[in-house]
Amino acid sequence: MNFRVLGRTGLEVSEIGFGGEWLERHPEEESVETMRYAHNQGINIIDCWMPDPKSRDILGKAMEGCREEWYVQGHIGSTYQNGQYVRDRRLEKVKPAFEDLLKRLKTDYIDLGMIHYIDSEEDWNRSMNGEFIQYVHELHEKGIIRHIGMSTHNPIMAKRAIETGFVEMILFSINPAFDMRPATDDLDSMFTGYEGTDYSGIDPDRAEFYRMAEEQNIGVTVMKGFFGGRLFDEKRSPFGVALTPVQCIHYALTRPGVSSILCGFDDKQQVDEAVSYEEADQEAKDYASVLANAPLHSYLGQCTYCGHCKPCPMDIDIAMVNKFYDLATAQKEIPDSVRAHYEDLGITASACIGCQSCESRCPFQVKIAERMQKTAELFGK
Repeated sequence: MNFRVLGRTGLEVSEIGFGGEWLERHPEEESVETMRYAHNQGINIIDCWMPDPKSRDILGKAMEGCREEWYVQGHIGSTYQNGQYVRDRRLEKVKPAFEDLLKRLKTDYIDLGMIHYIDSEEDWNRSMNGEFIQYVHELHEKGIIRHIGMSTHNPIMAKRAIETGFVEMILFSINPAFDMRPATDDLDSMFTGYEGTDYSGIDPDRAEFYRMAEEQNIGVTVMKGFFGGRLFDEKRSPFGVALTPVQCIHYALTRPGVSSILCGFDDKQQVDEAVSYEEADQEAKDYASVLANAPLHSYLGQCTYCGHCKPCPMDIDIAMVNKFYDLATAQKEIPDSVRAHYEDLGITASACIGCQSCESRCPFQVKIAERMQKTAELFGK
């Protein structure tokens, strides 16, 4: 298992994480065993947005004796009322729900205290003004939550979270389909009527969020990386082609700022399928060729950082150079952090000899040699 630093939190999290929402579908001991099995494969981060007692009890039992080996994303504002999940900002509902989380997880702290699920301006204002956010800060000051995070599906809200200065990481919905669609406060309607739509590149708000996360060292963990399994079925995929779990994982992990993708697991076999990413070759990870030939959209001319352009005779990491070029050109001046990351590559764009061999391998017909020249001029080396 490979590990990545989760932004400014400094936590080293596994690239493959555990999304816990499916645990309650199975007998308790079976789910406990699945979670322990995942941990034995190197997975060390889990998300618990679920307010129901069964799910929380499963996590508590699975982590017993090894709590310090797990990083838990525990949500504040996810409550259980009359046997149902309710997103709530009222302290009389929020506080007991969070205290119940601690009790059932058999812990006195949560690593990543998540401001739960803000997708709309109205909910942002309700959550960020008043007793709810005061409670979050109180938990943080007492060390009950070690870091403050937020979950959202809306890139505009994700950008707002970064701008607060106190949100250290974000749980965000990322997959190739979502990246094509504009921001919305209603995720369920995102792909209503998508049939026949020609998608042409990443939505600007999402691209801006990725840039901000990378530039300001905000950690990103990924939810909905498989689009509920729809990306595995060409008949249900908005692209009209099927991707594999490994391809979806690779897409998420190549987005700027991303540290871990949290996969939902029903059983040990699904854990194995996800963890197999760590030993997969580039052919197995290649989402780019599939998307390039999809009937319903095109990334034509746009680098997706897929790495399909390798190998380079000068050993340039072309995908990373392109990523830093995109991050740099989004600003009037190159941010110091972007310049430092670019220079840390060692072999930079200035080493390009213009052979264009990489361009013949690019599924999206990016003019790579031209971009290398522009990058060298931009960074001054």
